[in-house]
Amino acid sequence: MSSLDTLVESLRRLPGVGAKSASRMAFHLLQHDREGAQLLARALQAAAQQIRHCERCNTFTESPLCSLCADPRRDAGKLCVVETPADQAALERTGAFRGYYFVLMGKLSPLDGIGPREIGMHQLMARALDGQVSEVILATNFTAEGEATAHVIGEVLRARGLTVTRLARGVPAGSELEYVDLGTIAHALVDRR
Repeated sequence: MSSLDTLVESLRRLPGVGAKSASRMAFHLLQHDREGAQLLARALQAAAQQIRHCERCNTFTESPLCSLCADPRRDAGKLCVVETPADQAALERTGAFRGYYFVLMGKLSPLDGIGPREIGMHQLMARALDGQVSEVILATNFTAEGEATAHVIGEVLRARGLTVTRLARGVPAGSELEYVDLGTIAHALVDRR
């Protein structure tokens, strides 16, 4: 396989990138931005070598503890469970949560062979049951797998006496009911306050 073919195939590994997009990216970098290609290559190599998982929350970091876990001003009584570092970053950007996180790095998916062990359930239990956590907030996605993951984690934690809550869902602010999908309206009615 040629270097160009290897580059295209490597770019296709990115989510949402098909053969045409990967080819366009490869040709652009090689034809118009060789310096950018070198910069990208160095950045990817450095990230792959230096980034690891936080010992406490499992997110990406270059240190043993990420900056959030190392911040003593956060509320140790609140633990928010998310699927990915991207989900954690989105919640953190809101500025509404001042507790700590645990990043699963996935969700339960028995058909794909992803069970509790693959999403770090043992680590999560150790973290949640460390004596400081009083509430676990389940912030997994509202997909079938995310709901199943939240259900399993919630049941296990409730059985051990912890308060477990789930992110609310409902009608988005600023929307008109006639344009909101029926599933969202139904959940908003059930979860009304």
